Amino acid sequence: MFNRRLFLVAILLSIPSLGAASKKEKQKAPPVLSHVGFSVRQFNAPEGYNWRGSEERTLSAVIWYPSEASADEQDQAIGDPPLFLAGRAAKDASLAPSFGTYPLIALSHGTGGSALQMAWMGTYLAARGNIVVAVNHPGNNAVTGYTPQGFMEAWERAKDVSTVIDGMLADRRFGSKIDRERIGAAGFSLGGYTTFELAGGTTDFEGLVGWCEQPEHRASCNPPEMPDLVDKFEAMKDRPEVRQSLQRAADSYRDPRIKAIFAIAPAIARAFHLESLKQIDIPVVIVAGAADSIVPPTENAQVFANNIKGAQLMILPGGVGHYTFLDVGTDLGRSKMPQFFADNPGVDREAVHKQVAEMAGDFFEKQLATPKKKK
Repeated sequence: MFNRRLFLVAILLSIPSLGAASKKEKQKAPPVLSHVGFSVRQFNAPEGYNWRGSEERTLSAVIWYPSEASADEQDQAIGDPPLFLAGRAAKDASLAPSFGTYPLIALSHGTGGSALQMAWMGTYLAARGNIVVAVNHPGNNAVTGYTPQGFMEAWERAKDVSTVIDGMLADRRFGSKIDRERIGAAGFSLGGYTTFELAGGTTDFEGLVGWCEQPEHRASCNPPEMPDLVDKFEAMKDRPEVRQSLQRAADSYRDPRIKAIFAIAPAIARAFHLESLKQIDIPVVIVAGAADSIVPPTENAQVFANNIKGAQLMILPGGVGHYTFLDVGTDLGRSKMPQFFADNPGVDREAVHKQVAEMAGDFFEKQLATPKKKK
């Protein structure tokens, strides 16, 4: 369970790439954490939207936000019966009183995940004074189901995030409380790929296909959720809607409203034109686990960091793996889906979540700070 009170415990770790604090520097005061509320939304998309084979016709999203102190926070979970713990929040609680507006941070989940799988990050960022929205990507989420297009047409995910940002800015309840000049994005795994698309990176689909065709890489291109993905997608490439999407694969999906990116274990660096990554000009932080065998940092996080100017990279040492960044599991979840909870010995998933979420909170607080008025 995501317990914000435990966030005040310091997790000591040397992070050379992010800059070491001077020993003489005064210890930073812990952030003030508010109560958290959450709501759900179904956002409409423009006519002709690519739903990637999904039967959904709206973009479902979860919103976390600072709530009034009297809000009755409850444990949230994924599944019935619960399989994952999704933090503590108060359903549809009143927004915390404020004289100003809040930053907006959009979250993108990983392959086959869901918006609620980002709850460990979303609840904390909301407690730090942000409005946070996470979208369920059509055809690629565990709530409404999987399709080959939802997995392969990954470049379309950036439009999901931009469309949800449109919806949040127009929302009757939240729109007027969002500072349109302070918008960021964060994502996990394929969600990390999505954030780089939003920052201006462009997809090299043919290059990715060529890489996937090599026998030693084929397993990496067929995720556990759809082990025959490449063959299934190949069989439908002549469908008009698929051809149209493929023609857009190399387009830019840059959203200039997004001012900062936080990517967690970002995937498929091979899918990008490296020159496009070199054109990204907004602040970027990348975090990955040294023991990630699913999305190895040497082939992904480090490639992104090497090609994005000024990107800050942190590789968590020890046994931190890919699924360490999923929500904490219940006893039932751990017994039914052990592959998602088999953290290496010595790894405390909750402690890793606290460390990474706090880092993201500090990053967005700095990068999305209200500009100081000139005297």
